[in-house]
Order: sequence, then C-alpha cells, then structure tokens
Amino acid sequence: MSSPLPFKVALVGYGFVGRTFHAPLIAATPGLLLHTVVSSDPAKVLADHPGVKVAPDLDAALADAEIDLVVIATPDPLHAPQAHAALDAGKAVVIDKPFAATLDEARALADHAQRAGKLLSVFHNRRWDSDFLTLQALIADESLGEVVQYESHFDRFRPMVRDRWREKPGAGALLDLGPHLIDQALRLFGPPQAIQADLAVQKDGGQAPDYFHLVLRYPRLRVLLHASQMTIDSRLRLAVHGTKGSFVKQGLDQQENALKAGVAPGSEGWGADPRPGTLTVTDGEATASREVEGVPGDYLAYYAAIRDALSGHGPNPVPPEEALAVMVLIDLAQRSAAEGRELSL
Repeated sequence: MSSPLPFKVALVGYGFVGRTFHAPLIAATPGLLLHTVVSSDPAKVLADHPGVKVAPDLDAALADAEIDLVVIATPDPLHAPQAHAALDAGKAVVIDKPFAATLDEARALADHAQRAGKLLSVFHNRRWDSDFLTLQALIADESLGEVVQYESHFDRFRPMVRDRWREKPGAGALLDLGPHLIDQALRLFGPPQAIQADLAVQKDGGQAPDYFHLVLRYPRLRVLLHASQMTIDSRLRLAVHGTKGSFVKQGLDQQENALKAGVAPGSEGWGADPRPGTLTVTDGEATASREVEGVPGDYLAYYAAIRDALSGHGPNPVPPEEALAVMVLIDLAQRSAAEGRELSL
C-alpha cells in the first residue's frame, strides 16, 4: 500500500448505496479514511462529509497515488469496468453486491485480481445481520438439530414502479436482493445439488422481475429463498425447521434503517434487534416455545476486516471465490426460470 494506517479510501458513487451504507461505515472504521468520493454532486457529498475530496470521475481518483482502496457503489453494469480500471491502477477493490452484472464478468474480475495480487472483496454485508448471526448461533449450539427446511424472505410492499436503474430491463430483484439470500444460504449449508427458480414481474408496468422464488435442493435439506415487492404483510424473515426445533423470525435487521436515519454506526445500541425470534423445541410429546434475543448486527465488522486484510493481519472477509459461488447460483437461477426446470450445479 502507498501509506501506513489509515488506509485512504475512494468511494465511487454517492447514490443510495454509497451514501447510506459505504460512506458512514468507512468513516466510522478506525484505520480507514474516507479520502475521496467520486460524484457529480459535490454539494451533497460535502454536506455529509466536509473535508473529503470530491473527484468528478473515476480516472481522477485513480490518478491519486494516495488512494489505497477503491469502493465501487455504482449501478451493476459499471461494477466490472470500474473494478478492472481500479485493479489496473494498482488499487485494492471493494465492490457492492452483486459482484458483477454477469457470471463471466465476475470470473474475469477474480482472475484479474489474482494476476494483480490485489485484494478484491464483495460487500455481502447481510452476513452481519442480527437475525443471521442469531441463527448461526442456534445452529452451532445444536438447538435446531439437523436443519431440514430453511425459508428466508426479503419481502416488501412497493407496488409502484420507480424510475431507477434497479427496475430497468436487465436488473431486478434477483440481482438486487438475491445475492444477500444466496450468500447467507451458502454460508450455512454450502453449495446445493440443484436449483429451481421462478421469476416474475408482478407490478403494473414493471420492466424487470420484482418477484423470485428459489428452491435449492440438498440431499435432505430444502432451502427456499423468496423476495416479493407486492407483499403487504412482509413481516416473515426466517422460518427454519430442524430435527430438534424450529426458529421463526419476523422483521428485518435494523441497521439499514439506522443508517437511513443518520445514526452513527457503532453508537450505543447499534445493531440491536427489537423483535426477538421464537425457538420452538420438542418437550416429550408436547412443544415448548421461548423468545430468542437477537445477537447484535454488526456491519462495521466487514470494513474492520477489510482494514485488517489490507494491513496483513487478517483474511479477506468476502474473497472472490465466495462471491463467485453466489454468481454461479444467480446465473443458474436465471437459466432455470427461463427454461422452467431444475438445473444441477
């Protein structure tokens, strides 16, 4: 790297994702410095982060020898070309999910990073959601026994089509929310034997799929990953059933809402989940249920791990091969839905 701690970061893109997630998390991570933001709206950037440099384009940021890490928070089609440019400039790279717009683009990026000997990581922040950390703990302590059915939802009620790139042809819910749900499933259970996918446009006037339902088949386990933007009662987050118990969780992790509200990451109460899950276990011939308080969510853990990886004191928190595994399933899901059949890995 060009400099000792703090590592200087250039954030590319200051739309919803860059402004809401990456900028505050980077700024709150000791050992990282939000140095430059690439944006066409300097006033918006400086209102939030006085003193940062605002670059008019990526080339201007890449020309700065002080920059150690480039974080790409731009629309999906820009991920691959911008990441290649950053790697060519000798920078480490973090890409917001999805890794790239296509599996082939993602593979080419992984190969480029390996040749360049540079860190390349994908922001799968939902590994640090409260509900997911809680479920991991329940599986680890065998409260559920062997999991035989795992159902994971990211549902919303957003019936109106909005004029934004995520709802244009070639985008849609599978690329937007699918990486989160697929990555979590792979972290828990590894790769499945096969996948069956159903994609649909359910909004009036919609141009990209706003609904998906994926079934991942394992020898005994079935994994159901679901997202809809036409679900009025969208409380269900997880329903996980095992040989010893079931865990049901309603309500999404609260870190995104806190970031939207301008709450400083890491402040008192950060990551707390106000809605406990319910664990139901067998008790003889009856069942017994109890509330399970959530493990606090911790998106800061991702950027702390990036800092440690840059300094040689820890592993890349989401290396390219793990992000590629997600892209393989997204690619198969798209093909499965188009062909109307289950596809093997």
